[in-house]
Amino acid sequence: MNKTPLQRVASWAFVVIITLSVLFPLAWMAIAAFKGKTEVLRSPFQFFPEMWNFDNYVTIVKDPEFSRAMVVTFIGALIFTALSLVVNSMAAYAFARLEFPGKKFWWLYCILPMFIPSMAILLTSFMVVSKLGMLNTMAVLIIPGVASAAQMFFLRQFYLGVPLAIEEAARIDGATSWQIFVRIFLPQSGAPFAVMGITAYLAYWNAYVWPILTITDPNLTQIMQFLGSFRTERGNDWGMLMAGSAIASLPTLVLLLFFQRFIVNGVRISGIK
Repeated sequence: MNKTPLQRVASWAFVVIITLSVLFPLAWMAIAAFKGKTEVLRSPFQFFPEMWNFDNYVTIVKDPEFSRAMVVTFIGALIFTALSLVVNSMAAYAFARLEFPGKKFWWLYCILPMFIPSMAILLTSFMVVSKLGMLNTMAVLIIPGVASAAQMFFLRQFYLGVPLAIEEAARIDGATSWQIFVRIFLPQSGAPFAVMGITAYLAYWNAYVWPILTITDPNLTQIMQFLGSFRTERGNDWGMLMAGSAIASLPTLVLLLFFQRFIVNGVRISGIK
């Protein structure tokens, strides 16, 4: 159906409004880093600085603690994302295609955490990892969150939509369940993997409360921990905080731009089956 000129104008206006609402916080963050320590939150609000000062960016880039936090967090995020996709895809395939005793019970058991706020089990989770001797290790940041009820559910819905005839033909040819998973299901999982991978990456990269509780070793400080220090021991240095936040957002923005086509396809197929 052809749109009227008024409808086209309204559509473009809506797109522009949404785009500006998304880009404004990012632009303000990047520009606020050029302001002084007290100028960021000055009243009345001023978007651009009175004098453009590059000291915040120069200082944060030269800070070895910031560079270490970026590298350590990025490596941890990659490991966490890879393990998350492996574990949750295998679990999703098992619940979607395999039959085993107590399947319905275990499926309900696995997706139950979706309905429990993470903060509600924060203290008990800390007690568990403390008893296991996992504090101040990369394992405490990675292992507890690898199995995700939301990812299992999402991938299971996708695998349920794969035609059963393909799997039956493979079994007639003598393929095992593992071979079917690796050679048939995984090659078709690019779009949902992109969505789930970005989700897992962001969950790790943006984690703040859990690293604060479990990591005190400066060599393992995560990027959000480091940025949070500008509001505590570094004395509310908002300019430095904005500079660090702007740089820390770059890896995520690059990944989103690189995988945007797969993310759109993944969102399009989610919830259909």
